Amino acid sequence: MRSIPLKYGMNPHQEHAQLYTEGHLPIKILNGEASYINFLDALNAYQLVRELRQSIGQPSAASFKHVCPAGAAVYSPLCDSLVRSYFVEGMELSPLAVAYARARGSDRMSSFGDCAAFSDRVDVTVANLLGKEVSDVIVAPGYDEDALKLLKKKKNGNYLILEIDSEYVPRLLDQRTVFGITMEQERNDVQISEAHLNNIVTTQQFIPDNAKRDLLIALITLKYAQSNSVCFALDGQTIGIGAGQQSRIHCTRLAAAKADNWRLRQHPVVQRMDFAPGLSRAEINNAIDGWANEEMTAAEEMQWRFYYNAVPERLTKSGKQQWLAGLQGASFASDAFLPFRDNIDRAAQSGVKYVVQTGSSLRDEQVIKAANEYGMVMAYSGIRLFHH
Repeated sequence: MRSIPLKYGMNPHQEHAQLYTEGHLPIKILNGEASYINFLDALNAYQLVRELRQSIGQPSAASFKHVCPAGAAVYSPLCDSLVRSYFVEGMELSPLAVAYARARGSDRMSSFGDCAAFSDRVDVTVANLLGKEVSDVIVAPGYDEDALKLLKKKKNGNYLILEIDSEYVPRLLDQRTVFGITMEQERNDVQISEAHLNNIVTTQQFIPDNAKRDLLIALITLKYAQSNSVCFALDGQTIGIGAGQQSRIHCTRLAAAKADNWRLRQHPVVQRMDFAPGLSRAEINNAIDGWANEEMTAAEEMQWRFYYNAVPERLTKSGKQQWLAGLQGASFASDAFLPFRDNIDRAAQSGVKYVVQTGSSLRDEQVIKAANEYGMVMAYSGIRLFHH
């Protein structure tokens, strides 16, 4: 038996924790100490980026928190507004580093203290980018020597660095022990591809190549997101993930709200904000989130103002709606069927044009009718992607 001792289990009081296998152990610690959750994040996150790489053919990255993706992306060039929104002005970035900037930029608040996962060998531009972010773990199939040297300095030398064998093939059967009882099933090894986008059920039938890419990114991301889950994607990255909710409409509302925040971060007011000196990136993210929040209490408003040298103008409701109307052409994926049209109604408010879902709901006709009313293109994937 090959094993790696863990500093603790799910919580610090859960001792006697280890990772082990009877065969090849494909992952090793290059620096730091690992907990149970660290490995749950790393093993799920790496599978996600590996599948994105295989499906899309571009360097891929993910930001994982609490066994769920906060964001995922493939390489796609950044426009000027995203360069500023993602805090990468003046930085030299490889395609792999751009993918991570996009993944983390999907939801910068949720990415705080993340597990950063990479499909390719990590280079020094990735290490430089991570050096400016609060991150707890990295997992990748390899590291350039200069990148590894920089990463080992992170968190006062305690940054957890994991290296995984890119050629590793897991066995077909997965096992899990719950309450002393072991369950077994075939591993979810479905290969998500454009074939899952061919069964188009709406009046509008055409899905351009960029939207196909985004739909695949969303589906693959959902394969490793806690169910129920939905995902919004645009321009080669996720822009909103709603996961772990018992109601699908709550997943959609959560993901749509995050997609709206992603769009709001690119508003001209945000791009020229004058922050108080000495703020960390996390505090700046909090400040921007507060600016977008229409429901702050008076006490929260007073605290929010301390983030700035000059307090920025707040958006009116109509001004916010006008800016959000610029979010167009987004893709939306669901890990199971859409039971009611309310998911389509909410997705349409956040610029969704392309939809993929499992299909075979009792109310399919109502959902198709809603998609047709908004001029959407909707495909049935025929697969369910629950993940627990």
